[in-house]
Amino acid sequence: MAGQDIDPDQLSSSQQEALATYTAVTNQEPSAAIALLERSQWNVQIAIAKFFDGEAPDAVEEARASLASAPPPLSQSSRQEVLMNGFSPSPRPQTRSRLDPAPRIVPQPDNRNVYRPPFLFSLLFTPFKLLYRLLSGSIGLFTYLFPFLPQLLSGRAGGRAQPRRSKDTSGRRPLNSRDTAARFVREFEEEYGHHDLKFFENGYAQAYDLAKTDLKFLLVVLLSPEHDDTATFVRSTLLSPEVVSYINDPQNKIILWAGNVQDSEAYQVSTALNCSKFPFAAVVAHTPQDSSTSMSTIARISGLVPPSAFVPRLRTAISQHSAGLERARASRSEQQATRDLREEQNSAYERSLAQDRERARQRREAEEARARAEREEKAKAESAEREAQNREQWRKWRAQSIPPEPPSSGEGITRVSIRMTSGERVVRKFRAEADMEELYAFVECFDILSEGEPASKISEPPNYDHVYRFRLVSPLPRVVYGYEGAGTISSSVGRSGNLLVEPIDDEDE
Repeated sequence: MAGQDIDPDQLSSSQQEALATYTAVTNQEPSAAIALLERSQWNVQIAIAKFFDGEAPDAVEEARASLASAPPPLSQSSRQEVLMNGFSPSPRPQTRSRLDPAPRIVPQPDNRNVYRPPFLFSLLFTPFKLLYRLLSGSIGLFTYLFPFLPQLLSGRAGGRAQPRRSKDTSGRRPLNSRDTAARFVREFEEEYGHHDLKFFENGYAQAYDLAKTDLKFLLVVLLSPEHDDTATFVRSTLLSPEVVSYINDPQNKIILWAGNVQDSEAYQVSTALNCSKFPFAAVVAHTPQDSSTSMSTIARISGLVPPSAFVPRLRTAISQHSAGLERARASRSEQQATRDLREEQNSAYERSLAQDRERARQRREAEEARARAEREEKAKAESAEREAQNREQWRKWRAQSIPPEPPSSGEGITRVSIRMTSGERVVRKFRAEADMEELYAFVECFDILSEGEPASKISEPPNYDHVYRFRLVSPLPRVVYGYEGAGTISSSVGRSGNLLVEPIDDEDE
């Protein structure tokens, strides 16, 4: 099944997860990503490695193609004719030449770390070290005085010369990719002076990834300081105005990376690009006709080449592959525009969804506040109604317990004149030993007492504490008579008194 015919929604959950991980790393179109993941058996790591390192040709498919194109076996008569007359030259089928893949080179670390033993061990082995140096020096002096003895001994040992261990005589300290590129640029300027070339000051792998991501041409220049043609090539070709102008032209989209083959990274690159002669230049570019991730070497320039031949070869290689890269750029631009539009639509949808959620939240909070206010208002009304009922029940109950007015002829009588809030004046006699609370209860229940005794007994409301909402005041001089702890009526008012009923507002409380 072709990858472009698969709808991403038809994939399984594990395949969709692998596709999301792969596209997040490579930023590739889903159709091409699905095809590459299918060829990689949906292994994300293998697919990412193929995308960055280039996808090698399928050996099984090539073998099938070669078997399909193989000539049929000869018959018996044909074999006899060939044996008698020999093979006749037959035209070979024309096949499209496949470009050499350009692998992504990551320099391997150089294991040149010298083991330094601890100080205690070094101190213990110092005598043996001195003895070894003394013996090696003596043997060296002996072989210098008698140079024929080593050859004679080696001949008697079997005539086989031991291979000499190669030593790194370049004296170049291994550095990381960025520092190695910076050292090359510095040495290049020290050797050939100021120039206008814009070298990519990072590793080959980074330049390779940039050329693959931005769909540019990677121009690789490898130099060997020990080669006789290096200085001539640099001064007459690489730094010529024609070459510099062509490389620096933004329309050509060239990334220039150069290296010294005495460095490990540049040497590995020369091996990977099949460098056969120095100075060496190669052009590496994405070849979409091979696969969606392939990087190939589209041109090689070896040896001392003049600018008049160097630039045309670069121009020819770049012009032959510019059309494919332009189509790939257009496809990527279209994919990016589609992706941006989809992201913008998703963002607008998320913003609209957030606004709807905010409006729903505000509406829900308003409804909850309204419902809460209604509940509080209802509870307050019920509480006020219950308070009024308890107050009325208490007034009726208290009116039953107020003793009747004593006769005026008796002793221990206090006569009180009370002016009600309605303006009516009431004169009543109370027992002198009665509490002030009885006087307050009389004023509170005056309207009920005026109606007469109720037909049935009223009980005291449970869990109710009555509060008098007025005070009794003497006008001249102004004296307020309370009922809590005020004593008897005679001790507060005397034998007679003139009192006013003064309502108590909430603000006064």
